Amino acid sequence: MSLISTVEPAASAARRRRADPATSSASLLPKPAFPAQRLLGPALVLLLWYVASGAGWISPAKMPGPQVVVATLGQLIADGTLAADVIASLHRAALGLSIGILAGFVLAVLAGLTRLGDAMIDGLVQVKRSIPNLALIPLFIIWLGIDETMKIAIIALGTMVPIYINTHAGLRGIDRRYVELGQTVGLSHYRFLRHIVFPASLPGFFTGLRLAVTHSWTALVVVETINATSGIGFMITQARIYGQTDVVLVGLLLYGALGFSSDALVRALERRALSWRQSLAQ
Repeated sequence: MSLISTVEPAASAARRRRADPATSSASLLPKPAFPAQRLLGPALVLLLWYVASGAGWISPAKMPGPQVVVATLGQLIADGTLAADVIASLHRAALGLSIGILAGFVLAVLAGLTRLGDAMIDGLVQVKRSIPNLALIPLFIIWLGIDETMKIAIIALGTMVPIYINTHAGLRGIDRRYVELGQTVGLSHYRFLRHIVFPASLPGFFTGLRLAVTHSWTALVVVETINATSGIGFMITQARIYGQTDVVLVGLLLYGALGFSSDALVRALERRALSWRQSLAQ
């Protein structure tokens, strides 16, 4: 085999890659990190924390070292108090998130597919979007009291907005060519929704779901400091009263771990549901 016959196919392939803008741009963009690789940033922060505490750069009274926090975590697990607090927090977050997802999706479909729904719903949601959840807590306490109903309502309201905004944007951004294709092949209204509308809205829905999961944990941090008798936030509040910095750090690390794990779960669901779509977000 001559050298020319070996080089020419490679050169032709290179010319084809240069001629294809999609291929060229894709080769210049970085590939997404694997789920395990996303732990590199948090691991680096923990390493810096360990080094700084060991070198005495951080006051142990203000911020104990990782080894102290790990020992406290083990003690809380052995006592059985941590499991009860984590279960209570997961219950509140899951219930509020479920209600928020359902409400946000239904409202987005009504507003995205009907003119009357858009006129009646979108303005209200945009107004709520500009009002922080923290500002609504006093009003919700007056309306619902300070028990679990208020806490779950605050979480649900905070998670509803990102679901609505992103799903509504996905519905409104459907390529008109797909709509014309559905009309051309004579799809019924149900099949049009099933095969064109809802699949096209899934990317926006999953973007909203990732934001909603984050909002659920953020809202949970706040509501669990209001007349709570269990939960991670209650544990942190009690530790602050008694000056237990190590317990406060345990609670914060638990919030971070739960947030990271739930986001990873949503990413996995997104990759599975949108396996037909190539995206850098995956």
